[in-house]
Amino acid sequence: MRRKTRRVLVVGAGFAGSVVARQLADHGISVSLIDSRSHIGGNAHDCTDPGGVLIHKYGPHIFHTNSDRIFAYLSQFTKWRPYLHHSRSYLDGRLVPFPVNIETLTALYGDIFDAHSVTNVKVGISRRSAQSSEDAIVSQLGRLPYDSLFAGYIEKFWAIPGTHLDPTIVHRVAPRLNYDWRYFTDKHQAMPLRGYDFLFRNLLDHKRIELSLNTPFSDISQPRRTFSHIVYTGSISEFYENRFGSLPYRSVRLEHIHFPQLHRYQSVPTINYPNDHQYTRVTEFKYLTGQYHSGTSIVREYPTDNGPPSYPLPTKDAQAQYQRYRSPAAQEEQVTFVGRLAEYRYYNMDQVVGSALKPGAALATRLAT
Repeated sequence: MRRKTRRVLVVGAGFAGSVVARQLADHGISVSLIDSRSHIGGNAHDCTDPGGVLIHKYGPHIFHTNSDRIFAYLSQFTKWRPYLHHSRSYLDGRLVPFPVNIETLTALYGDIFDAHSVTNVKVGISRRSAQSSEDAIVSQLGRLPYDSLFAGYIEKFWAIPGTHLDPTIVHRVAPRLNYDWRYFTDKHQAMPLRGYDFLFRNLLDHKRIELSLNTPFSDISQPRRTFSHIVYTGSISEFYENRFGSLPYRSVRLEHIHFPQLHRYQSVPTINYPNDHQYTRVTEFKYLTGQYHSGTSIVREYPTDNGPPSYPLPTKDAQAQYQRYRSPAAQEEQVTFVGRLAEYRYYNMDQVVGSALKPGAALATRLAT
């Protein structure tokens, strides 16, 4: 007897939803993949701007991972261009390395700082006892670097002081006490050779994946009756119709600018502005993509509360509110929540892929039996 085909609804065509959809399809399970936007790729979507430069529509997305497994999985769908990201912070009319390294500390402390030792950086908080992002940074670098490079950036980006943010937020881009200028230190650092859109088209190129764009989850009538299972990658509070209140997120307003007569706009791919301007950083896309073009395009990022949910708020109150949603979600037998918005976690792209591979494989095995 032939096994009956079961159809799964996957909500969201970003990394989380697309990886799960592909895993299910590879295991012989039919998938209906929907997205409310007009394109695949979620926030990693890239496209050519009116000036002909390949840009990341929702801000810069730079791939990096220490996982051989994740890199090998995505390598099925794209070739790569090796890329080491370089960033600096604008401080009092000069550009200093960021993440903080010895060159940065020497620029800040001058002769007080011994480039071969950290004993001259006076701190009064142990790293283990840090209760906030401010504590965590001051414990490692001292008060001056925090006040100069972090305090203003944090308040612009999160709209709350560093004393209210979880200390783990600073681990994403950890300072280093050497001269390493790389923004990331992961084993694999590369950009999709032909862009993210090309990667996603290959990822979703499967006869068992039926894709519907411009289709919000609310348009699906009786999804629990229609589909054998639902994989949801949107905001978990929206799934439960904000039963316990809308979870707080930060977003960014993006100002894309093309300069047709300018080959380079800035000396490094990204410049942070912790204390100047309303925007937090400026990124020039040609560095990221390696594209040759007579003009260039940049994006300025303005943090805001008004926009698509992007960054889960790393505070104790926000996490407590999320736990109220996690309880009913844990009881769901017909719904799997995957990804940054659904799990209310700040994932990098590789972490999103990793978070999708495990439940995707488990669900595929379960539904195929």
